[in-house]
Amino acid sequence: MERKPSMASAFSVRPGNIPVAFNPSANHVPAPALSSLLRASPVQDRLIVGVDFGTTYSGVAAVYSATPDDIDIIKTWPGGNGITSDKVPTEIAYVAPSDPLKPNIKWGFQFKPEETRLRCIKLFLDRNHKLPHFVSPLETAAQLRKYEKTVMEAVSDYLAQIHKHTMETLTRRYGETFMSMTKTQFVLTVPAVWSDSAKDATLKAAEKAGMGSGNDLKLISEPEAAAVYTLKAIQPNNLKVGDNFIVCDAGGGTVDLIAYKIIQLNPLRVEESAVGTGGLCGSAFLNYRFEDHVKSRIGAERYKMMREKKAKTWNMGLKYFEEFVKRNFNEDEHAEVNVPFPGLPDDEEAGLDSGFLVMSAEQVKEIFDPVVQEVVSLVEGQVQSIRAKGGLVCGIVLVGGFGQSNYLYSRMKAHFNSAPPPPYTERPTHAVALSATPSIEIFHPIHAWTAVVRGAVLRGLEGSMVVSRRSRWHYGTSYATVFDEAKHPIEDRYWSPLWERWMVSDRMQWHIAKGAQVSESTPISFHYTRNFRPGQSLVVEDDLIACDADVAPDSFRKGLINVCTLTTDLNTVPKSLFTRLTTTKGVEFDNLDFTLDMRIESAGLMFELKVDGVRYGAVSAKFH
Repeated sequence: MERKPSMASAFSVRPGNIPVAFNPSANHVPAPALSSLLRASPVQDRLIVGVDFGTTYSGVAAVYSATPDDIDIIKTWPGGNGITSDKVPTEIAYVAPSDPLKPNIKWGFQFKPEETRLRCIKLFLDRNHKLPHFVSPLETAAQLRKYEKTVMEAVSDYLAQIHKHTMETLTRRYGETFMSMTKTQFVLTVPAVWSDSAKDATLKAAEKAGMGSGNDLKLISEPEAAAVYTLKAIQPNNLKVGDNFIVCDAGGGTVDLIAYKIIQLNPLRVEESAVGTGGLCGSAFLNYRFEDHVKSRIGAERYKMMREKKAKTWNMGLKYFEEFVKRNFNEDEHAEVNVPFPGLPDDEEAGLDSGFLVMSAEQVKEIFDPVVQEVVSLVEGQVQSIRAKGGLVCGIVLVGGFGQSNYLYSRMKAHFNSAPPPPYTERPTHAVALSATPSIEIFHPIHAWTAVVRGAVLRGLEGSMVVSRRSRWHYGTSYATVFDEAKHPIEDRYWSPLWERWMVSDRMQWHIAKGAQVSESTPISFHYTRNFRPGQSLVVEDDLIACDADVAPDSFRKGLINVCTLTTDLNTVPKSLFTRLTTTKGVEFDNLDFTLDMRIESAGLMFELKVDGVRYGAVSAKFH
């Protein structure tokens, strides 16, 4: 019988159980010419909003697709008292409102220094990563319990405040008529090293916050977003095909790295050249090291008194450390730093003079060095990974809040530009000179703090410039197969009445190896064969399994990660594609061979069902 493709529509599935109509060209909408703001066509022109939901600070950028060079950064925030800031603190609290009409949420800049609030809530979305010492799970749990909230609800409530303020700001800028006629698309950033379930949780929280769903809401990894912006910004500086660049997104709580190799210049196209890495060594750790330093200098009792009775004094010193010392300190320029603590009496021994705590360059370096060394080590790991494969690392791009630090920049420069001279030889040759380790240029973009959110907007506007990525885990599925006494333990076997032979289950088939190159345009196919008795449900479930170890095991065991359950509805597949089989005992059953195609995107997995190469129906993914 001739097999005809079904007319059923095909779907691609994003994390979160949401079937989305498949449209291969959806990422590449051309930006039309600007005829008139008020003649905006909802089909053609769009407002792209990038949201960098950070550990300590979050940022928002927007661009109108008809004026792609005009990226707007939101700089005014509720509670900011008219002071502009490129970002807003990622902090939220629930308060009992005195007036029932007033909101019961405080966020961002709306807090007095002494008020309790939820901090670093983003880090609780990924249970696979440990928390920094200054984030208390007990305190966070107590605050959430008090107001009967979950971490997901708190994240969603915070993102809802960001969404509300963003839409109000854009309406003031563009006007209500324009906003009502123009489609708004959100692009949200997530850490590269996050698990698939954490990315899915972020997506769900953003959907609940009103940022859209389906194709209207995209995720992009933070260093990839930073790369989109910074590689375009440094493009005139002679990028060459084959060059490798490492993007180091050093933020408040975390540091995230990805390496890219340039494969085409115009338009710019890159591929991941090493598996992304990351660590807890952001600039927030400097604040806590600064607190310990002040406490040791002025004494625990005086420090406690200042924090409790003179909160303004402490806050002024911390603000100066945050805004000046962390960003601008450079040992070549600053022999000493004077941190203001107004109201503290002079104390020559402690180094307090006229309301200032005098810190020598050595003392500031003691605060910085352990944290900076961790960042340098992470970057060194990426450099060695690329060089081990024969790659040439040409540049390191520093972005993020901590990426702005002059001291981090100078330490990176000293580390990666201090190549030793070539070895001495009586008969020098070109080969000896070329074998010397080449130095690596360090790039410090102008908009380092907002590079991620600017890149998120460009990604929404222009589509992805990343042609292929590296898988962060082994991905596979378990299956049953015929028992082979040479390979399988005898206690694992069971008798299959349909196949009429001994079988073993829970064998692992790894479809993607850790570190393997994967492309969005080339999906990975999982092949299945399934038997169905008459009347049996055609809705089947399969688990996608991940493994973080360097070598993946042959069978399912403890320690493997159950990423998600894939639910496939085979009712859409024409009955003519099933094969009717009969056992020797006369039992009839239907057999179907099918594949699930998986695509790894910047920050998510997409699934499709295919039979004989033709797409059918929907596959939903429920993340664990």
